[in-house]
Amino acid sequence: MALAQPESGGLPPQRAAPARGSLATTACMETLQVGYLHAVAAAAGCSLAQPFPDNGVDWHVSHGSPGHTVDDEVTIKVQLKCTYQLPARPTGSTFPFVLDNDHLVKLARSPVAVHKILVVMIVPRDPEDWLRASHDGLDLRHCCYWMNLAGHPVTGRRRTTVRVPTARIFDDRALCEIMTRVGRGRRP
Repeated sequence: MALAQPESGGLPPQRAAPARGSLATTACMETLQVGYLHAVAAAAGCSLAQPFPDNGVDWHVSHGSPGHTVDDEVTIKVQLKCTYQLPARPTGSTFPFVLDNDHLVKLARSPVAVHKILVVMIVPRDPEDWLRASHDGLDLRHCCYWMNLAGHPVTGRRRTTVRVPTARIFDDRALCEIMTRVGRGRRP
């Protein structure tokens, strides 16, 4: 008797949902996006540091390269945000994301000595759908997008909606391209 095997690259059959821990969903979302950032940084050959206290920015990402002209190693600051209130694969060239004005002011400051980017992760509402593991890989759902908010105006009374470009998927290649630009003295 032969046992059915998933196709190469396919996902294994669904299993019954295990009992998940009681940690708040928002805390789990924060942990998931940090894991995504770690994976991207590792694949891009970057180092990570978490400032303490964070003072409004979650991570410092550094990238060393002999091709950098401003220094042999450059750093950017990364602010992570995560939401399940947006659909996967947003339609259009941008999607809306709301930031508190105090936070936007920090991210929009210009000029700066160390550039900052906002990274927004869109996840499914149900944590059961956040990731799938198989022999071929670990798939995180759904995606992170990035933008540089330098110079962005505050338009709302307490919050401002920014438009995040859907073409700016945050992955290892995007991070290397960001660091190359910063290493040449340019904006992310």
